[in-house]
Amino acid sequence: MASGKEIRTKISSVQNTRKITSAMEMVAASKMRKAQEMMTSSRPYSKNIRRVVSHLMHGNPEYRHAFMGSREVKRVGMIVISSDRGLCGGLNINAFKQVMAAMHRYGQQGVEVSLCCIGSKGSSFFKRLGGKIVAEKSHLGDTPTVNAIIGTVKVMLDRYNSGDIDSLQVVYNRFKNTMTQEPVTEQILPLTAGKGDKKLDHHWDYIYEPGAREVLEELMMRYVESMVYQGIVENNACEQSARMVAMKAATDNAGDLIDGLQLAYNKARQAAITQELSEIVAGAAAV
Repeated sequence: MASGKEIRTKISSVQNTRKITSAMEMVAASKMRKAQEMMTSSRPYSKNIRRVVSHLMHGNPEYRHAFMGSREVKRVGMIVISSDRGLCGGLNINAFKQVMAAMHRYGQQGVEVSLCCIGSKGSSFFKRLGGKIVAEKSHLGDTPTVNAIIGTVKVMLDRYNSGDIDSLQVVYNRFKNTMTQEPVTEQILPLTAGKGDKKLDHHWDYIYEPGAREVLEELMMRYVESMVYQGIVENNACEQSARMVAMKAATDNAGDLIDGLQLAYNKARQAAITQELSEIVAGAAAV
């Protein structure tokens, strides 16, 4: 059995750890509320621009954008969104597992996969894995902006326009509730018509000002940026929620460990006192 001094040292160490995890839990809870507000405020724009682009696929525009045409998929680009910091449970690894499963599936089909990693955890993980990373961005902070990701997204769009990739997907964690985060993979390019828009499948079109080409070029850029940005803010809300839950569990576990160490310390102290009494009685009997 460990000595009383060793156990007291362990208790002190775990108490310090519990203070840290408790503080991190409170910080994550505060950031989580802000992240959820940002995520919620951006959802209507993302939903509406998807609806407009979906309607365009059913239309009969005078100008067909390159993003609207289907291709034979020989090369795939994946934008993987992860966190910059750890201590958020299995949030990142769940998304990485989905990416690795897709890479394995595409590899069996002879399809090459190029990665764009947003978040330092994704970059470091896939570099160790040997993935082909063509673009990366990290340290967007707790309040990411669209301007911060334009350059990274443009790298993937340029590869799509040049034919280096035939399909572009985004992988991120979707926020469902504080306890549940769901890793999802969504196709950005080529554009696909919405499942619920079959009633729009007839010849019609919008009226474009100043012209279809100018409007669609700008709209498609905004669409791709909004898809990626929505993934980032969703993932950010998931990160703070997962970190709050993980730190809560760590704080509770530290408390349980302290209780166990305190019990072991009391037993060790009692054993030492009993031994001392036995030695005193034995000494007195010998005299």
